Amino acid sequence: MTADPAQKDLSKTAYDHLWMHFTRMSSYENSPVPTIVRGEGTYVWDDKGRKYLDGLAGLFVVQAGHGREELAEAAAKQAKELAFFPVWSYAHPKAVELAERLANYAPGDLNKVFFSTGGGEAVETAWKLAKQYFKLTGKPTKYKVISRAVAYHGTPQGALSITGLPGLKAPFEPLVPGTHKAPNTNIYRAPAFLAGPDGTVDPEAYGRWAADEIEQAILFEGPDTVAAVFVEPVQNAGGCFPPPPGYFQRLREICDRHDVLLVSDEVICAFGRLGTMFGADKFGYVPDMITCAKGMTSGYSPIGATIISDRIAEPFYKGDNTFLHGYTFGGHPVSSAVALANLDIFEREGLNQHVLDNESKFLATLNKLRDLPIVGDVRGNGYFYGIELVKDKATKESFNDDEVERVLYGFLSKALFDNGLYCRADDRGDPVVQLAPPLISDQSTFDEIEQILRTSLSDAWQKI
Repeated sequence: MTADPAQKDLSKTAYDHLWMHFTRMSSYENSPVPTIVRGEGTYVWDDKGRKYLDGLAGLFVVQAGHGREELAEAAAKQAKELAFFPVWSYAHPKAVELAERLANYAPGDLNKVFFSTGGGEAVETAWKLAKQYFKLTGKPTKYKVISRAVAYHGTPQGALSITGLPGLKAPFEPLVPGTHKAPNTNIYRAPAFLAGPDGTVDPEAYGRWAADEIEQAILFEGPDTVAAVFVEPVQNAGGCFPPPPGYFQRLREICDRHDVLLVSDEVICAFGRLGTMFGADKFGYVPDMITCAKGMTSGYSPIGATIISDRIAEPFYKGDNTFLHGYTFGGHPVSSAVALANLDIFEREGLNQHVLDNESKFLATLNKLRDLPIVGDVRGNGYFYGIELVKDKATKESFNDDEVERVLYGFLSKALFDNGLYCRADDRGDPVVQLAPPLISDQSTFDEIEQILRTSLSDAWQKI
């Protein structure tokens, strides 16, 4: 395929005018900006006609795959009928229908849906709501949040404060006070004192310890000051940390004991990423709120939501109490229509069951990479996996800063893309490669991912 002459200067124009997110802009001063122009199924194409396997579903987003005409048609139909109207004291049919549908999918009594336009806004909403809830119920000192080390919860000031990645926070400090961190569930790097005589760590015991550390954080701060605990079903940053057995059940007990709200941040884990509509379903717990976004529309239009239990919503539905919070484009008619059409695809094609049927095959395929000296751990759940890279498998020694810069960013990220795989090579925590392909992926997708990773990781090892 020959590049379209009209697109020849797109790369330079991108460098001159498009400030890309989370991007070292200097990297493109003298090199072309990768420009993606088309998608179909599990693949995307750049402006040079090169084809890439989308191993990250865009950004954990394109659940139903690229090129779904019915989603584009749903957007066009709604735009012709009602392109925009706010949900500030008014309703429109698609927002009402989508709210009902999400409530029906959500566990327990999570029946109230507050729309936003993305995940960070959904997290921001949940924290603000938790603070006001306790003010309305006579506990105004409860405003703090406990979250986990290395966890990412978004970029707005509040969500960034909840985030557990110091490097992302430092440029913007001081942030919102009242956020505190507890250990995550990375059993691969569990503290040595938790290991038994044979050097192994019992997953259930580790889960109890990790949950109890959150309780210790609540007790240290004072239960009368803590409003909420924010956790992802499978933690994204750091490389896909799944919960140990019993972890969420114990965490639910702890939150109930101290009158602390449990917020399940499912911006990534909802809508089939783990093979269930919500990650809480996969691991058998009922939170007080769920934050979600990304896969709700498979990325065909932006939307986010905070789903709230009836118990937490109840004081807001009395008298003159008002949640003084909102977003212009929250519950946007076009996005709501696309979300409904996307969820129709989920049900018609059985995408959740497809993930459940194939997740073990995906993991088994990735586990083949364990024979490489650079692969320390393979972990995750559903269609959401991380491969942790190490210098020494026996000692689990990680890369130093120079090696991260030279191997991970200087070589591996580009090598994976050049070899036809779009995914994430990241060092938020320890160096990892993350994979989250569209939910339509099958064994042929897994095999292609494994083959490209094998080549790229083998070459990266030579750079150590």
